[in-house]
Parts: sequence; C-alpha cells; structure tokens
Amino acid sequence: MARQTYLFTSESVSEGHPDKVSDQISDAIVDLFLSKDPYARIACETLTTTNTVVVAGEIRCKGVFEEEAGWADGALEEIESTVRATVKRIGYEQSGFHWQTLAFTNKLHGQSAHIARGVDEAANKDEGAGDQGIMFGYATDETPGFMPATLYYSHKILERMAADRHSGAAPFLEPDAKSQVTLQYENGVPVRATALVVSTQHSADCSNEEGQARLRDYVKGVFAETLPKGWLPADEAIYVNPTGLFEIGGPDGDAGLTGRKIIVDTYGGAAPHGGGAFSGKDPTKVDRSAAYVSRYLAKNVVAAGLAKRCTIQLSYAIGVAEPLSVYVDLHGTGADGVSEDALEALLPRLVRLTPKGIREHLQLNAPIYQKSAAYGHFGREPEGGFFTWEKLDLVDALKAAF
Repeated sequence: MARQTYLFTSESVSEGHPDKVSDQISDAIVDLFLSKDPYARIACETLTTTNTVVVAGEIRCKGVFEEEAGWADGALEEIESTVRATVKRIGYEQSGFHWQTLAFTNKLHGQSAHIARGVDEAANKDEGAGDQGIMFGYATDETPGFMPATLYYSHKILERMAADRHSGAAPFLEPDAKSQVTLQYENGVPVRATALVVSTQHSADCSNEEGQARLRDYVKGVFAETLPKGWLPADEAIYVNPTGLFEIGGPDGDAGLTGRKIIVDTYGGAAPHGGGAFSGKDPTKVDRSAAYVSRYLAKNVVAAGLAKRCTIQLSYAIGVAEPLSVYVDLHGTGADGVSEDALEALLPRLVRLTPKGIREHLQLNAPIYQKSAAYGHFGREPEGGFFTWEKLDLVDALKAAF
C-alpha cells in the first residue's frame, strides 16, 4: 500500500529563468511557423547566455523555408524580430542581457529527408510518429487544477511575483526566480507547508540590509496570499534568497537551454516522465502531443470520479502511427467497478491515439504553444484555443461507460 503520511517537494522556475527564456523562444518560433503553415515541421533548440541567443534545429514551412527554395524574403528578419520580442516581453533590459542589444545567431535548417519519409502522411496510411519514445500523463484530485499540490503552489507563487513585477507593484523584482514548496501529507492529503523557498533576482535597491528585509517581507506576503489559510510554516522554515544577494541573473548569470526543465513543465516529480522535452517541437512530435493527450485522458478519468489519481503511459515507434502500448495505473484509488484494463480498452475508443488523431482531437495545429512554455504545460485553464488538453469534455462518456 502506498505511503499515506510523508513530506514531498516540488520546484518551479520563473519565465525569466535562463532555461525558460530558451523554452519560450523555441515555442515562439513554433508559433511563428504554425501561424504561416499549420502543417509546418519544427524542431527548434535555443541557447541563451550573456547577451547572446542562438537558435538551431530542423524546419519545414510553406512560405518560410522550403528545401528547394530556401528562406523566403523577410523570413530571417521575422525570426529575429520574434526572438527579440519574446525577450522584451519577459522583461530583460539589463546590461548583460537586453532584447535590443543581444547578439542573435540563426542555425535553423531544412528537415532531414529520411525523417520526413517516415513521418509524412501518405495516401494509403496515417502519418507515423516523429520519433520513438514513452510519454506519461498524470492527474490527481488534490488541487482544483488536478495537479500535485507541491507543483501547483510552486507555480502560483512565481506567477504572482511575475504579475507584480510586470504591473509595477514590485518594481524591485527582476525576471529570474525559482520557488520550492515542501508539503506535509497526512492520509494521502496535503495539509500544510513545512518549508518554502524563493530565490529571486532583484534590483540594486535591495542590495542592502533594508532592501533585503523589504524583499523578504514581500515574498512572505506572497506565500501567505497564495497558500491555503493556515498552511504557512514557522518563520525559520521560510527561505528567501538564502545565499544572499541575487543581482546578476538570467542568461547573464547562467546559460539556458531548451528542454532542461521537463519536471517543472510536467508534474514536479510526483509522476513518471518519459524524458522528452516539449518546447520547440511541432505537434507531430509525440514527445509533445502524446504527453498532452496522456494528461488529457488522465485528467478526465479523475474528473469523472473514476479514481483519485491516474497515470497513463503511451509508447510509439518512429514511422508507426498507432501506439505500441497503452498503460493505466489508478494507484489503488479506483472507484468500485473501475479497472485499469477496462480503461486501457476504452480510452483509445474515445480518442484516436495516432499523431494525426491526437492533433485533430486537441486542435494542436495552431500557434498556441508559447503560453505553455512558462509555469507548466498542465493545470492551466483552457480558453481561446489554448491548453485544449486541459478540457474535461470526456467526463460524461467516461461516467456512462462505468
């Protein structure tokens, strides 16, 4: 039987963390290409470091880049403009990383013909998966967003701080920040925080004793307003910039790369991860689309009351359309009459789990991805075509089946 009383910890990072800057740039490129061609192929990696951004990868996009014609007029300038606009939106106007003055290098090139042959749709068959791999989805009823509470509150803390920074309510904050939340679970339910950590980049105004006290009081206030009433730990278990000053941050303080925050992006360590990153990939890549549909299915199972927790795994082979396996684990929390093997048979009948079937069901061939590249891909509100994998439109069908 699973443990019922324990401590568990998850972390999050802000939109200004160097790895998240890279993720957002990569997904801005994905959105740019999909806005031109809904069937574009993109695998875009981004490196950020001191006043430098480099993008690289494989692409194919009508009207932007085609193998025979090369780059369309104005395409290279539009890519660079998209990169700079992303950095500006995040808020980097520092001497070591500034949206206007950073050096930009574009190393994007055409998609491999060998990969394209294996994954393109043919007249007599569905397209194959863009790569082999395993993907996991997870949901739990412990928060309103059906997410692990440790990660849910880690994200919420940094989202609040970013909102205050952008609005001017906390002008001493700079973009780079990390949070960490440790919760006490009793009878499998989170009941209180036992430790809270925030490390945040700040302006020179906070680089003295008075400024550090003001920063600490501000962050403690965010904790109090974000966590449920009565959850705050003792003052000695609250850590704000525990190493001291944090003026130099972002890509100037540490290099960033796309795809290095996959646990932050998913479930905070509370569920398995297949290992593949999401950002920078178009939805034919099952690293992304199959992870999204796995979350979608798991969330609907829990929302339908069929279980309190649900993990789903899908596996694929490159060039093969249908998944090689579908696995469901209810962690011993299934409702009466609900079994994993029955769900394994039912779920592929509710959603066709080929790359094309997933994309069509979740409407993924659209420029909807940059919003997902900070504060988690899951547990978000579906609206306006964004976060379609968070919808609960399978609940009635799942209830009816049991």
